[in-house]
Amino acid sequence: MRSIKEIFIIGKGPSSSHTMGPKKASMKIRDEYPNAAAYRVTLYGSLAATGKGHLTDMAIKEVFEGVAPVEIVWCAQKYLPYHPNAMKFEMLDAEGNVTDSQVIYSIGGGTIVMEGEENNASDHIYPMTTMTEIMTWCNKTGKSYWEFVFENEAEDIREYLLEVWRTMRAAIESGLANEGVLPGALHLRRKAASYHVRSRGYNGILRTRGMLFSYALAVSEENASGGTIVTAPTCGSCGVVPAVLYHLQKEYDFKDAQIVRSLATAGLVGTIVKANASVSGAEVGCQGEVGVACAMAAAAASQLMGGSPNQIEYAAEMALEHHLGMTCDPMCGLVQIPCIERNAMAAARAIDAQIYSFYTDGVHRVSFDSVVKVMKRTGHDLPSLYKETSEGGLGRLKIE
Repeated sequence: MRSIKEIFIIGKGPSSSHTMGPKKASMKIRDEYPNAAAYRVTLYGSLAATGKGHLTDMAIKEVFEGVAPVEIVWCAQKYLPYHPNAMKFEMLDAEGNVTDSQVIYSIGGGTIVMEGEENNASDHIYPMTTMTEIMTWCNKTGKSYWEFVFENEAEDIREYLLEVWRTMRAAIESGLANEGVLPGALHLRRKAASYHVRSRGYNGILRTRGMLFSYALAVSEENASGGTIVTAPTCGSCGVVPAVLYHLQKEYDFKDAQIVRSLATAGLVGTIVKANASVSGAEVGCQGEVGVACAMAAAAASQLMGGSPNQIEYAAEMALEHHLGMTCDPMCGLVQIPCIERNAMAAARAIDAQIYSFYTDGVHRVSFDSVVKVMKRTGHDLPSLYKETSEGGLGRLKIE
């Protein structure tokens, strides 16, 4: 398994796989081939199907601006073998001849993989790759998941996670302050600010749940408008983890150091899924995005509230299990409907999973690892039109 830094990537929305990944790939090509007279980028499969709504072409052109002309070719009907989000970069000379080419895959969460390096394990840092193995280690050593993370990551991981938390918190506060209409053909109005104000007029569960919704909406709306957010594990699901942690910090006065430890636990959960299945909506549907985000948030909440390793694992399992089969079918290829509301709902479900697990001793029948396997199989069984192509489900609805 790779570093949890690949689960928590700081950048601009609206899509980790369709915006961050292509931008990162373009920067790599630009730096490796600075003398090309021109570039041609062919986008395949899901990357092409919803690329315009996700601003993929703009992210690529921004990188090559001032360097050399770049042509974007859309090839939505063709899928390359390794992943639905594929792009081929061709470097051209002054006569328009191809001098070299490279295929790069955007596999979710802003991570890219070069063709030929799909199974490269040289950058893997964790000795264990399943929740069961790590939970057994925790129970044997008396340590927790966050300690397992800190023992295997680089020395700067605490500082990195603190910066992640600061960015998440800033996204919430910026989202709560902003109003108006989100960019794109849906003309969707921001709701975070009004939810936050209205929640203050209630008491008890209505107040706390309204606050939680507003935090998730705030981050998701910032993402939809191209603001700075943190993938957790993707841009499309970036509101769940920060909403839950911000809510708990406000309610229980947790210190930032405690939040950092909970982020380590959340990152480990996301990394386990990414290593054994996928967090790409184009590959496994929204269960790999919002579903995994919910599992990460549930585990982080359980960590903060003093859960045992078994209770933390149960909370994560439950959160992911109840998102199995969720399709990725955005309207107009935008990370807005149903994505933004799903973040709010998943934040609430994460809290519920944490509370439910606390009524138990953490012993249950279906393991987190089993659900990850089922999620992967379910995602592969889903027809492609339900996986980030905007050709099925809600994606087929017309704007009214």
